[in-house]
Amino acid sequence: MATVAELMEANLLGVFNERDDERRAKAIAATYAADVVFVDPEGSATGHEELNAKAKGLLDQSPGFVFAAAGPVLVNHDLGHLAWELGPAGGPPVVRGIDVALVEDGLIKKLYTMLLPG
Repeated sequence: MATVAELMEANLLGVFNERDDERRAKAIAATYAADVVFVDPEGSATGHEELNAKAKGLLDQSPGFVFAAAGPVLVNHDLGHLAWELGPAGGPPVVRGIDVALVEDGLIKKLYTMLLPG
């Protein structure tokens, strides 16, 4: 069973940073509960298919951009927190944010993404 820290890293790098549809779908199945709820400033997505569509949409609108962790994963029991950056590969980030996830039974059940100002 994956740790909260491993799930947070898989969320950022294995899902939201993965441009290959098949690899991303496999990572989603291994990382999130079937009824996962993902919430960001634009709205919410429920379940693997909606989450996959959300991740694909973000990647499609930012070609050449990559996500990177902006610090260590912080864990408090079943809650994970990871700061991240998004920008052109090798360049400065253009967006910064944080992900907060609630983990149940070894999978992410709820995921909240917040964008940081500036």
